[in-house]
Amino acid sequence: MTRRTFLGASLCGVAGVTGGALAPPGMRAGLAAPAPTPRARIRTGICAYSFRQALQAGTMKYDDLVHLAVETGIDGIDMTVYWFPSIADDFLLPLRRLAYKNGVEIYSLGVRVRLCQPTDELREKELAELRKWVDVAQKMGASHVRVFGGAQPKGASMDQAISWAAETLKRGAEYSGARGILLGVEDDGGITDHAAETIEIVKRADSPWAGMNLDTGNFKPPKVMEQIDMSIPYAVSSHLKTEITLDDGSKARADWDRILGMYARHGYKGHVGLEYEAAEDPKIAAPRELRRLRDLAQKYSAV
Repeated sequence: MTRRTFLGASLCGVAGVTGGALAPPGMRAGLAAPAPTPRARIRTGICAYSFRQALQAGTMKYDDLVHLAVETGIDGIDMTVYWFPSIADDFLLPLRRLAYKNGVEIYSLGVRVRLCQPTDELREKELAELRKWVDVAQKMGASHVRVFGGAQPKGASMDQAISWAAETLKRGAEYSGARGILLGVEDDGGITDHAAETIEIVKRADSPWAGMNLDTGNFKPPKVMEQIDMSIPYAVSSHLKTEITLDDGSKARADWDRILGMYARHGYKGHVGLEYEAAEDPKIAAPRELRRLRDLAQKYSAV
């Protein structure tokens, strides 16, 4: 008897003795084993917009965000570009080098591009702006650029507005995808006040390089938590705020444990960055909130 024959006979004998107890229950009944729930892999970030006043005033530099990430144990940065002093190499490349040398990922750029435009000329203008920033993102090593839906043009139906935004997103994704960069349309006012319309833009764009930049603090009521939950499968990047809006229009402390638990149940893999907009000084509040985010991300992640 060969070794292989012996092992096969032994295993068959064990299965016979135990009634097949070595196999999963579904397999013992002749059924396929249920698919395992995908494990989440949440990576943390800080959105530069959290320090908008200091960056605009020049009392804080983008370099400082790299040091903050190191101090708080955060993985990366969503670089809101509004206050970049330049897009020349002598600004971009040293910042990229500093981030790399500190083990911090510049994973996203936030840019002032509004997808919904009612004319070909205006859409071309937004696309030209988007292409410029995609090139900057490529130079900085970022794999994501977030954009906005924009306002509903006067006289246009919501369906028309969504179609215009989707067209711009699709064409932008053709350019960004050729460079390995995803686009995320953020739920942030205008035609993206609610999850359903934001998701519809992504669906109509129909591109593997386009998704949502899900901001958990931006949805208008009602049922904000339900809107967050339905958006997670479309998210290619995400923002976490310290507050959400309740159905009566008031603000309340966001239940991060519940929200990140929702991300985990969907098996989300990607960045969740703090975008701090509450009243407390961000230089005091943001480090505290980032450490809390770091701990919760570890709790709900596979590794």
